[in-house]
Amino acid sequence: MDIQHLVDRLEDLIDEGRHVPFSKFTLIDEERALEIIDQMRISVPEQIEKASRLINQRDRLLAQANEEATRVVLIARERSNEMVERDAIAQKAHSQARSIIEQAHHEAEKIRGDADAYVVEALKELEEQLMHIRTVARNGVAKIVEARAASRAHAQAAEQEAQSIAVPVQEYADATLEHGSGQPRLSD
Repeated sequence: MDIQHLVDRLEDLIDEGRHVPFSKFTLIDEERALEIIDQMRISVPEQIEKASRLINQRDRLLAQANEEATRVVLIARERSNEMVERDAIAQKAHSQARSIIEQAHHEAEKIRGDADAYVVEALKELEEQLMHIRTVARNGVAKIVEARAASRAHAQAAEQEAQSIAVPVQEYADATLEHGSGQPRLSD
């Protein structure tokens, strides 16, 4: 599965989450988030395999370039040898042979450079995608952790408020029952 598609799904999941009122926190479906993260873990090796294929393709291009260069050099040498046999044009033959060999080397170097540039660009794109995925995953984890902490803090605050209300009510009830007068007794 395409890694970019998985990142988009994770972003959609966060956007679809419920926002906690009066906070920046969002509650998301943990199971769906973990499922998407697992799919990302599976997809990353696919991206690495793609990069490996690109490197293999580069190696094949280099091998072809070297074979082509060797073939051109052999042809140049054969032509050079034929021209040397003729005394009148021997010097011209050497010059042309050198030129052909240099041209073959230049062409082979250009092919190598193009292949290297292609692989470097593909690997840079893969690196950018992986960094983006890592950032999205970290942000997702951080949001979940923050949401859990906020939820716990809210629950503790509510419990403390309930206890602070319950103590005066209990004291009033005890005071009323103790004196039987129905009026609370204030202690000094």
